[in-house]
Amino acid sequence: MTKTAPAAEHGGNAQRCWRRFSSFVIPVSAFLLLSSNISAQDPSLRFGSAIPQEVDTVYERGLAWLASKQSDAGGWQGGHDGAGIDGICLMAFLASGEDPNFGRYAPNIRRALRAIIRSQDAASGYLPNSMYHHGFAMLSLSEAYGAVDESLLWEGGKPLRTIGQALDLAIRCAGTAQKANRWGGWRYMPNSTDADTSVTGAVLMGLLAARNAGMAVPDEVIDNALNYMRRSTGKDGSVAYAGGFGGFGESMNRSAIATLVAAVSKHKDSEEFKATLKHISDRLEHSEGSYKEYFRYYMAQALFQGDYASWQKWNAATARALGESQSADGSFGGGAYETGMSLLALALNYRFLPIYER
Repeated sequence: MTKTAPAAEHGGNAQRCWRRFSSFVIPVSAFLLLSSNISAQDPSLRFGSAIPQEVDTVYERGLAWLASKQSDAGGWQGGHDGAGIDGICLMAFLASGEDPNFGRYAPNIRRALRAIIRSQDAASGYLPNSMYHHGFAMLSLSEAYGAVDESLLWEGGKPLRTIGQALDLAIRCAGTAQKANRWGGWRYMPNSTDADTSVTGAVLMGLLAARNAGMAVPDEVIDNALNYMRRSTGKDGSVAYAGGFGGFGESMNRSAIATLVAAVSKHKDSEEFKATLKHISDRLEHSEGSYKEYFRYYMAQALFQGDYASWQKWNAATARALGESQSADGSFGGGAYETGMSLLALALNYRFLPIYER
């Protein structure tokens, strides 16, 4: 069942009406430029369609839970504290299209941004507590950059730094850490000398989002990381965990990450992209026993970027599964990480974050 009710029936929130409307409207000049491409594809691929009721219900309840669990300082407490978890929760709020400046969750968005910026090391640009956190926090800052009115961000207090300044520091930190890494990727800490494809994918997505947002990101940094991902990819679409060669094994998570970074970096013509996309699209019914939220998060984006028809099938099944597994209080697993990542696995239904553009 899909929603067809007017805005008044969406909890009476005018921002919900704005959200739906803005998802479908583009300037006439842009439409004229895009019309030749749009006519050859399903318009819902770019602009979305009516949001399934079950998706909206899960998302609404999840956001309400996240809002209730946010600390006064702006972060979320639990077993995975850090800038990355705050970033994941921040993106969950941004992703469904609520007005980030005057909407009902605008105060939550501003508090989360302040928490991330305050956590940053002013000298190194590091966003703790690991390079996983650094990558996700950098991604969330990139998605907020240009969308959040910074005159409102500090709510009368003294600004520590702008979102752009925080992003610039984070980009420099990633570049400095990569220079010390012989593989051209990243591992858990900024001074790590080994690398793995999971952490590298997280940092690389943050850098790609920053570049998409208009920030200056050295091509060399992105190219070195992409080369590491390519060297780690087998002909069958499997992706090694650590190092650059061998030890591929079976990991849908890593294959999904590799598919995503290749797509967002505009390398869909590469053999590696084709191999990893086939690897995941042939296994739509795969279910992870561990790291399931992480898997859903990357699988959603990888399929959407690479195979829209497969994403539609996978998305429908995932929406049902999450609707059945969501706790009565709106959380998933009772944690901010699990809840934020689960919501983001559904967020492509809304087509709102810049990083979701195809």
